[in-house]
Amino acid sequence: MLVIGLTGGIATGKSTASKAFRAQGVSVIDADAIAHELMEPGQVSHRLVVEHFGTQVLGEDKRTIDRAQLGKLIFNDAKQRQALNRFTHPYIRRRILWRVFQCYLRGHAVCVVDVPLLFEAGLDRMCGRTLVVSCTDKQQIARLMERNGLSRPEADARVAAQMPMAEKLRRATRVLDNSASIAELNAQVRTVLRDWTPSVLRTFGALLAPAGIIVSLPFVRTSTLGLGTLCACAAWIAATLAGL
Repeated sequence: MLVIGLTGGIATGKSTASKAFRAQGVSVIDADAIAHELMEPGQVSHRLVVEHFGTQVLGEDKRTIDRAQLGKLIFNDAKQRQALNRFTHPYIRRRILWRVFQCYLRGHAVCVVDVPLLFEAGLDRMCGRTLVVSCTDKQQIARLMERNGLSRPEADARVAAQMPMAEKLRRATRVLDNSASIAELNAQVRTVLRDWTPSVLRTFGALLAPAGIIVSLPFVRTSTLGLGTLCACAAWIAATLAGL
């Protein structure tokens, strides 16, 4: 299975590209959605964030994290941003890996991992190929100002706080140009899938290794297997039985 890492600059159209992949029947793992899940009350990241930043980050209900308030606290403070990353990135990474594994078990030929900080978080290392969605600087600023209701200086500051687009473009396997119409972006997505989707034979073959392990388990002495192998096999069986 091919794992494609999808990223871009703020307001360059990454979400639009993500929708285009979904429209083609591709499973998309959304890191932002996972981050929201982890910030829900009862989740580990929620607990760590509240312990570190205090109740000032909670909303009126005194339970839900006010993401806008949290953003204000970390935007101009590198140490606080690093702290937030420690409380979220490892757990986001684990959930992404688990959902990629689910796609693999379902026999998907391709899955897309949609991550705003793909390169910054080092998640590009788990991807076979990477895509960066880009547009002109003028379009990016205009879209950001309209979408978020920002002034020009505020929009410039948001863009400047990210990894330079030139660096993302340099590290990308391929670039999706979103400076024209949505129809043209959709056409580029179809081209990527045509060029990159593994053959059915290759996808089926990738499933044979874990299947072989499962079939052979009854004939192998437990003492000869490492604990990690047994746990991996158990997880594979549980996921399969759960209908993943």
